[in-house]
Amino acid sequence: MKLKQRVVLLAILLVIFIFTKVFLIDNLDTSAANREDQRAFHRMMASLRVELDPRLDHTLQSPWEIAAQWVVPREVYPEETPELGAVMHAMSTKKIIKADVGYKGTQLKALLILEGGQKVVFKPKRYARDYVVEGEPYAGYDRHNAEVAAFHLDRILGFRRAPLVVGRFVNLRTEIKPVATEQLLGTFMTVGNNTCFYGKCYYCRETEPACADGDIMEGSVTLWLPDVWPLQKHRHPWGRTYREGKLA
Repeated sequence: MKLKQRVVLLAILLVIFIFTKVFLIDNLDTSAANREDQRAFHRMMASLRVELDPRLDHTLQSPWEIAAQWVVPREVYPEETPELGAVMHAMSTKKIIKADVGYKGTQLKALLILEGGQKVVFKPKRYARDYVVEGEPYAGYDRHNAEVAAFHLDRILGFRRAPLVVGRFVNLRTEIKPVATEQLLGTFMTVGNNTCFYGKCYYCRETEPACADGDIMEGSVTLWLPDVWPLQKHRHPWGRTYREGKLA
C-alpha cells in the first residue's frame, strides 16, 4: 500500500474513532450518569415519603412522647423517623379537648390541646390556593399551606429544624366551640351561612374574621415543642420595619 493511501486510511480511522468517542461512548457515559441520578432521586423521594399510618412500633408510648424525644438542641426530628407518619396522623385526627386564643404573634391562630395533652397551633385558611396577594411583601394574611410547605422543604433540604406541620379540617361548631375558652368563644360570629372567628392577636380585627365553609374550616396544625426546651430570642439579621423610610 502506498504511503498516500496509508495516510488516507489512517485519517479515516481517526475520524471513526473520534466519532465513536464523542457520539457513542460519551453518550453511554451520560446515559449511565443520568440513570444513576434518577436512581438517587427515587431513593431520596422514597426516604421522604410519609405514610399517615396510625400504628406505632412503640406500643407503650404515645405519638406525643415519641415526638418529644426527637427534639435535641440542633434539630426537631431525626433523619430516620419511621414513626413520623403516626405522629402526623395523630396531629390531623386526635380529638380536640380544649381551644384557646393563639399565643402572642401578629397573625390569627388558635391554640388547641389534643387528646393526650399535646399543644398544637391551628392557623386557619384565609385564601384560595391560587389567590395572588398584591402589594408589599408583607401584605395580606399568612397562608396556612405555606406552613405545611415550609416543613416539607425543611425535610428535603435536610435541616430538620422546622416543627412538624400537617393540614387539617375542623368543624368549628362541633369540635371547637364546645371546648373553647370564653376568650376565644367571644370572637365567634356568623357571616352569611358561615361560622367565623377573629381570635386575638396584634392584627386581629372583628372586621376581618376567618370564615369556614359553613362549619368546616381548613387550616394547618403545627406541633408545639416540649416545654422543657426554653426558646432563645435572636434578632433577625435582615430585620425591617413596616414604615416607609424608617430603618430597622
